[in-house]
Amino acid sequence: MANPRVLFELEGAVRGSFQVEAFVDQMPLTASNFLDLVQKGFYDGIHIHRVLRAFVGQFGCPHSRDPDHPAAGTGGPQGGTSFTIWGTDQVVTRDANGKIPDEHTARIPNTEMTLSMANRGPNTGGSQVFINFKANPHLDWFNTSTPSAHPVFGVVREGLDVVRAVENAATGAASGRDRPNPPIMIRRASIVQ
Repeated sequence: MANPRVLFELEGAVRGSFQVEAFVDQMPLTASNFLDLVQKGFYDGIHIHRVLRAFVGQFGCPHSRDPDHPAAGTGGPQGGTSFTIWGTDQVVTRDANGKIPDEHTARIPNTEMTLSMANRGPNTGGSQVFINFKANPHLDWFNTSTPSAHPVFGVVREGLDVVRAVENAATGAASGRDRPNPPIMIRRASIVQ
């Protein structure tokens, strides 16, 4: 069975779409958490809240529905919610804060155009993810020279030009120096394969 793909449709300062393959074959827990949120419309209407050129673009915070919200970049899914591991009957429940366990199994590096789980320490991933604009080996969970531990669970397969446009979007405003200005909204995310 082929890995599912997610189509992200953007509007605002960057218009267009890109597709991400979710690695359910190698990262079933992290990828299934992401796919569950896509299916439930979690990413629809949120804004990309962090763009660091030649580094990463981050999204997935529910507070970012308002691109100027002061808490954008701090939120996640509702605590205690559950999802099923893709293609199985195995149910996983997010903790009281909406976090999932770290999935440090497949040694997939944070290379250019990979999709990785954002976190603030062990077992703090939830809904926020980032696209690597370049190779970032210091973010690999298996790199013992750094405390960062971000598991890769997908890769951009189509729409690289759109992702590059996001990377090169203007940033900075009272709402935050890393936030796209004008904003970039994910109008819709949907599973297409």
